[in-house]
Amino acid sequence: MLPAFLVAVLVIAASPGPAMALIFQRAGQHGFRAAVPTVLGIEAGLWIWALAAGAGLAALVAASETAFVVLKVVGAVFLVYLGVKSLRSGWALRDRGGVEALPEPPAARSDKGAFAEGLIVQLANPKAAAFMFAFYPQFVPKDGPVLLTTMVLATIQVAVELVLYLGLAHTVGRASAWFSKTKIRRRLDYISGTVLVLLGLRVATASR
Repeated sequence: MLPAFLVAVLVIAASPGPAMALIFQRAGQHGFRAAVPTVLGIEAGLWIWALAAGAGLAALVAASETAFVVLKVVGAVFLVYLGVKSLRSGWALRDRGGVEALPEPPAARSDKGAFAEGLIVQLANPKAAAFMFAFYPQFVPKDGPVLLTTMVLATIQVAVELVLYLGLAHTVGRASAWFSKTKIRRRLDYISGTVLVLLGLRVATASR
């Protein structure tokens, strides 16, 4: 059962989504170090959803149309906000031609702010609740301790995602000097902003 769980977690974690787009954007703009709090916020959100699943709260979210819609709207609005913010950043660089480095790097959001961004993106994702409710019970023994088993599974998933997402942030962060060139940075802002807006719209139109 554990190998199947690991494979499923790897596939899910490696699938493009809001978390990966946010990590790519932050690491590309500010480097690996600045992306670490974002990754930790995303994984803290996953841990909270796991606690909710173990306590049966995820089932309530999955079953409640109101809760699902509220989370969907909040998640969509926040992703669109991040996307528009990135697009505006790219637009502000439109008059800087060439590929020269930016005279001053854009100010990075504080560690607390970056952590909060990652946390909100994860918690405001109704699919995360549905995933926990539908996926985790397949690996929880019917006669076993549900909460404890859920926490063990969540710890494994967090560990896998930390390795994957920090690896992604490190790879992208190593190229942050290249991304800091005006022309490249502008394109990165446009691409990441567009992706985040599209992901927000996808969340807004998501069904169960």
